[in-house]
Amino acid sequence: MPSFDIISEINAQNLDNAINNLKKEILNRFDFRDSKTEIDFNKKENNLHVVTETDLRMRQIQDVLLSKLIKQGIDPNCLDMGKEHYASGNMVKKDIKLKEGIDKETAKKIIKHIKDSSLKVQAQIMDDIIRVTGKKIDDLQEVISLCKQGEFGIALQFENMKS
Repeated sequence: MPSFDIISEINAQNLDNAINNLKKEILNRFDFRDSKTEIDFNKKENNLHVVTETDLRMRQIQDVLLSKLIKQGIDPNCLDMGKEHYASGNMVKKDIKLKEGIDKETAKKIIKHIKDSSLKVQAQIMDDIIRVTGKKIDDLQEVISLCKQGEFGIALQFENMKS
């Protein structure tokens, strides 16, 4: 019986490249010259810690980060921007979390979305993966296009297609 898996993960090498490109661009930009901007990436916690001087610079860093992620082929939905915190003095800090894996609530939303489409497929949750099986590959391809159109707040990848 044909099947495929719906996952949510980030390619670590592409992410590392995007963050290194971000740091390089911020260091070389004229409007960031002589600023006290720090960008630290914690690989164990999948967390990006940004500290800068103003809200405007924070928004510029976010825009550059999004553009670098898109150029590396990473879906921007994998970022949880959170909210800005004011550090000591006039500094602004932000912790940007990277979302990997499909949590139970999002998995239930995806499965409900698939079942509401009335396609003849079965979807089941397996830890942080959703396995979709069906009798026809065409039905599975329709599920993939349906999930790509849906807004679930996370980056979805489709792999392990078996016939």
